[in-house]
Amino acid sequence: SNFINYWYIWLNKISPEMRTLFINIKELIQVENTPKKMISGNEMKSLPTLKNAFLLIEDDVIQNFGEMKNLKNLVTDSTIDVCGKMILPAWCDSHTHIVFAGNREQEFIDRINGLTYEEIAKNGGGILNSAKKLQNTSEEELYNQSAKRIVEIMKLGTGAVEIKSGYGLNLEAELKMLRVIKKLNENFPVTIKATFLGAHALPSEYINNKEAFINHVVNNMLPEVTKENLAEFIDVFCETGYFSVEDTKKLLEAGKKYGLVPKIHVNQFTAIDGVELGVEYKALSVDHLELMRDEDIESLKGSRTMPVALPSCSFYLSIPYTPARKIIDAGLPLALATDYNPGSTPSGNMNFVISTACIKMKMTPEEAINAATINGAYAMGLENILGSICKGKKANFIITKEIPSYGFIPYSFGNPQIDEVFIEGKKI
Repeated sequence: SNFINYWYIWLNKISPEMRTLFINIKELIQVENTPKKMISGNEMKSLPTLKNAFLLIEDDVIQNFGEMKNLKNLVTDSTIDVCGKMILPAWCDSHTHIVFAGNREQEFIDRINGLTYEEIAKNGGGILNSAKKLQNTSEEELYNQSAKRIVEIMKLGTGAVEIKSGYGLNLEAELKMLRVIKKLNENFPVTIKATFLGAHALPSEYINNKEAFINHVVNNMLPEVTKENLAEFIDVFCETGYFSVEDTKKLLEAGKKYGLVPKIHVNQFTAIDGVELGVEYKALSVDHLELMRDEDIESLKGSRTMPVALPSCSFYLSIPYTPARKIIDAGLPLALATDYNPGSTPSGNMNFVISTACIKMKMTPEEAINAATINGAYAMGLENILGSICKGKKANFIITKEIPSYGFIPYSFGNPQIDEVFIEGKKI
């Protein structure tokens, strides 16, 4: 992994500006002339495309695109004929926990044998299990394990990813996680956003004194995180048995003082008014939403908060799926993300997420692709530079295999229809 990092840095330092032209694109997907912030409601059923198209990139930026019949003579450094193949934006995965140590495969077996997620957590498993492993793992080893996952998701078509802390649960380990996230962002072409999730679970030493732990997060962790400029967002696991709405409010207030934008875990197992709190605090996103009440839907209307669904988590834990139809049909936007983590979703495959959203959540291919590109970019504050094929945006895109239509991408679940991935204008 270190070889990959240093090779990429070296390449960027010596490479001159390159103009690359892709021609005979069977279909160029998610094109727009003016960047949209997000796509909502009925608009999500529409996916703007161009058939028999070209795409011109210069270094790491999209310079031009259009139909082949309108292509004029251009001076380029290379021309790539992708006849029979499609191009679409790289996936934007707005909710992950990729930086973790080891694995939790024993808990996978425990669930097969009948234990629930909550029962495993009460027995010292779950988040506390990951925290113990991470606390005993060096920063270098944690980086090396996480770097392999970054390479993995890039090959699967992801060009932007949010990564949370939260498996540290003490000051030293939380800072270690966030430093690893920062280093990954510096060393890899994928765009990485960092989220401070100090309030992910109660450490064992605070199990009977939640207030003291919250004060520790507010008074000790937050100042150090912001002093080192290690995070842009703050997140809280707002859930029964973890952190209440009042706990979450206190943590978001503290994060606000340090300029951290909220992104909240809500409505995974119970609905306790966390969505409404997220809207009140202008959260960039509210994530999970497996359980959604009518009042949760109503609170999101007219807000700028993005609902985010994590269908592979529902698949893995056998819990309800986010009611995508109810959300979209109410006129709201929706984003899709992987929730890549060691306990409830040990996969960063956005292709599987899109398939699962179509199969289990009754989203159309158009809705799923919109949710995994432009809406995913919005949920990370990246909608101006990623998420669509648009002049001036980063050249992050997927070249498919020779497929009959973009609907074949979710149709062929388990078989990613990816031929090549370009991130910042370079083939991965």
